[in-house]
Amino acid sequence: MSKKLIKDTVTTATIEEQTAAFLKSGGAIEYVSKGKSGQIPSAGSKQINLKAR
Repeated sequence: MSKKLIKDTVTTATIEEQTAAFLKSGGAIEYVSKGKSGQIPSAGSKQINLKAR
C-alpha cells in the first residue's frame, strides 16, 4: 500500500489566527530595527586558542 503524504498549507488566515491567539494569551510583538538581530548575544568568546597548551 502506498501512503500519500498530506502537505499542510499555511494560509494567511492561519497565521492571523495564531497571532491573535498569541496576543490574547498575553504575548507581545517586539519590532526590531532593520539591520539588527533579535537574538541576544552570548557571553564570552567562542574562539579556541590551540597554541595556549
